Amino acid sequence: MSKLLDTVLLLALPASGKSEVRRFMEHLTPAQCKKDMKMGPTLQLDDYPYVHFMHRIDDELEKLGLNYIFYHGAVRPFKNGMEWGTLVELLNMDYEDLNNSTVINVPSAAQWLFERLDTARSKFGMGRELGKIPWDARIKLGEAMEEEVAEFLKEKNKTAKADKKGKTIIIELARGGANGSVMPLTPPQGYAFAFDTFSEHILNRAKILYVWVTPEESRRKNYERARPDGQSSILHHGVPLEVMLGEYGCDDMEYLIEASDVPDTVKVERFVEAKKGGKLVYVTKKWNIPVARFDNRSDLTTFIRKEKKNWKEKEYKAMYSELSRALKSL
Repeated sequence: MSKLLDTVLLLALPASGKSEVRRFMEHLTPAQCKKDMKMGPTLQLDDYPYVHFMHRIDDELEKLGLNYIFYHGAVRPFKNGMEWGTLVELLNMDYEDLNNSTVINVPSAAQWLFERLDTARSKFGMGRELGKIPWDARIKLGEAMEEEVAEFLKEKNKTAKADKKGKTIIIELARGGANGSVMPLTPPQGYAFAFDTFSEHILNRAKILYVWVTPEESRRKNYERARPDGQSSILHHGVPLEVMLGEYGCDDMEYLIEASDVPDTVKVERFVEAKKGGKLVYVTKKWNIPVARFDNRSDLTTFIRKEKKNWKEKEYKAMYSELSRALKSL
């Protein structure tokens, strides 16, 4: 019997259909997932909630008369591009919590989040800025965010406690570069930087499902899906135009596939720690991560945002066929 996929990196430009793919999978039977998608029931990780919390922190700091930490403005890019590394490190941490069944019990979910963000940021040379907030302001900041973060932590713990046997872990994220960029993209933009930042644990187990749309289609669908009250929603949030053009105007997935030394893979090569003769040394390690492209250039996924009762059979079959083809190829 063929093996089920262990860990799938679900990658694409914003609004390309990643979250719709996840929602579609939730409506399939275990037998369908196993036979036609080569996946078990899914356990899902996503860096978007952290993006949202970074915005929420900045918004609340502004109300308190303090400076933004993360962004140039409410609808503008990161102040420091290394925050893209912060987001991957948070996924690394969540992946370890999931695999170790780590349940986090803390007096304050918001204060836990602030410490976790500082810890992830410090790995990339950024200061522990949340730790520098005056204590009375930090308490007010925590109180403003506690309910929302507590709900997130509750779901995170629920995922961590789940039985892992026969399950497939999905890790969702979007990366890109400025419109008109020449390849390779300059770090910290692009997927190459994300792959260089993922933990060895993830790289050892992962395969890539890339949802393929053009940057122009990504921008169109981003505008179409956005709702004024949808910023905390995975399906209905909108990415500001400056960010779409400056951070997601293109991506480097096609370049990475073409540059790899093994067909239909992305090559990742970097120094890693190892023990040799009882001493800690650094050695070069290489991964060739299998990749499949789910062709969504003709938009197979938008219908999934509707209630299931409104799905049309033709739409369902087209989506099912292309998703099955892509996943089976992995």
